[in-house]
Amino acid sequence: MTFPRKFPRLHAVKFGPFAIISLFFLTNFTGLFFSPVLAPAATPTSSFIEAIPSDIPVSGDCDLDWMIYRAGEKAGVDPRFIHAVIKQESRYKNAAVSHAGAQGLMQLMPATAKRFGNKDPHDAASNIEAGTKYLKWLIKRFDGDVKLALAGYNAGEGAVDKYNGIPPYNETQNYVKKIVANYGKTFHPVVSPAEARQAFNLTTTVASSNGL
Repeated sequence: MTFPRKFPRLHAVKFGPFAIISLFFLTNFTGLFFSPVLAPAATPTSSFIEAIPSDIPVSGDCDLDWMIYRAGEKAGVDPRFIHAVIKQESRYKNAAVSHAGAQGLMQLMPATAKRFGNKDPHDAASNIEAGTKYLKWLIKRFDGDVKLALAGYNAGEGAVDKYNGIPPYNETQNYVKKIVANYGKTFHPVVSPAEARQAFNLTTTVASSNGL
């Protein structure tokens, strides 16, 4: 009996292991390269949102609180001081009008409102800005003395000059006492708007992250 010297099928079979190994590597490596694990990760973006410091009083109206905060920041006046004045003057009521004719949140007399650029006494933002400018002017005039600035705001700076201090009016003296007690300070530094953020600790920010 004779056997054929070569088996044709064995010629193809000897490449079988190589083909299997190649297929294994091809499948695994392509799966690896296209795997979601290797996909670029979404990078969260961070930003900072400005917030009113928690120790600044609130009016109950968020928009109004921001008006007060911005007016103080712009003029270089502590927003806490502005809040104390508004609370005493109008209890945060924009439509308030006194028996003497003072109007708006900061109860400005018509001549004072005009002097500091408030044309509409019931335009909250304009009234606050004008009243804050007046406070700034008084603070500077009386070298940061909060009591004298308040006395001037209530009775007029001329009356403070006349009596060389807080006028002996019950209304004015009670007014000064109440606001100083609310504000908690008797000295207000005379600073520029650029210095206000640091001087009055107006730098609070809240970090927020948003994934893409």
